[in-house]
Amino acid sequence: MPVKKGDLVCAVREKLESSLEAKASDPRFPPYIFETKGQVVDIKGDYALVMFGYVSTPNVWLRVDQLEPFK
Repeated sequence: MPVKKGDLVCAVREKLESSLEAKASDPRFPPYIFETKGQVVDIKGDYALVMFGYVSTPNVWLRVDQLEPFK
C-alpha cells in the first residue's frame, strides 16, 4: 500500500517489533501506535511522520512498510 500525506494508519506490531529500529532503541512501544488511528503528516523517503490521537503524544517516524490502513 503506498502511503501518502493525510492517510489514516496504525503500526503493524509484527513488523515494528522485529525491526532494526526496535533493536537499536527501547523495544517497548506504546500501545496506542497499534490500537489507535494516526495521520500521516509528512513523508521523507521510506519514512512517514505519523501523528497519533488528539492528546499530547509525540509524532513518530515509522517506515512506510510498518504501517497499514486503520480499520
